[in-house]
Amino acid sequence: MLTGWLGTRIARVFVGLGVQKLRLTGGEPLMRKDVTELVAMLAPLGAELTLTTNGSALAKHAQALKDAGLDRITVSLDSLDDATFRAMNDADFPVDKVLDGIAAAADAGFSPLKINMVVKRGVNDHQIVEAARYWRTHGKPGGHILRFIEFMDVGSTNGWRMDDVVPSAEVVRRVAQAFPLEPAEPNYAGEVAERWRYQDGAGEIGVISSVTRAFCSSCTRARLSTDGQVYTCLFAQRGYDLKRMLRGGASDESIAQALAAIWEARADRYSEIRTAETARARKVEMSYIGG
Repeated sequence: MLTGWLGTRIARVFVGLGVQKLRLTGGEPLMRKDVTELVAMLAPLGAELTLTTNGSALAKHAQALKDAGLDRITVSLDSLDDATFRAMNDADFPVDKVLDGIAAAADAGFSPLKINMVVKRGVNDHQIVEAARYWRTHGKPGGHILRFIEFMDVGSTNGWRMDDVVPSAEVVRRVAQAFPLEPAEPNYAGEVAERWRYQDGAGEIGVISSVTRAFCSSCTRARLSTDGQVYTCLFAQRGYDLKRMLRGGASDESIAQALAAIWEARADRYSEIRTAETARARKVEMSYIGG
């Protein structure tokens, strides 16, 4: 596992290459004992610092994370109903624990939070409007930002089928029938979520459509695993080993050159060419490299 110092060193190199946002994800980043110290090490680098969590330990850490310099939090919560939540995630903690964490994060000054809801047909798609109703009225003015994510074939173990995908266009239609929407401009180039604003001013939702509307050509994300592998795609089958360079005493300049070469040579088009065959191919699990 990379130490906080080595992870911070690589992050510094990424920032030097122009990266403007750093995200701590998982697995579950709040299971890391030194997560607050890691945030404090990364915060001075000058990039926006964010964290994605399942929320199970957020109430315990929220204030310390804010004090350490974390800018923003995203919480994964696929349902407000315990039974559905457990069916989607095989979780061993209740929804109320996540909601308590979200409330604690808001109290600590993280507002608005982003709430990620993966939508799977026949499991939680009947709760789309209910989720929109709840999150547009909870949180500080305008509510928190709910983002609906198409069910994706990440990794090789989630039993993905195209029939389980609820297209984002359908999600938007359902929400708009209850709460009229209007399109909103992206916050920045390469933003993966398509933004929709409530016409009554009660905030916004987002939809992430990597199955039905692939955005490979505009993707700006790279991922660093805890064992020093760099991945240029969420659906990658292999990474690029930086650990060997670190152990070999490579300079920051050499690491920067290696990262630039990896990025310039990337040709990831998985979501654009997705087929039943590629969906069955063995890929790195999301719990290993994060979302």
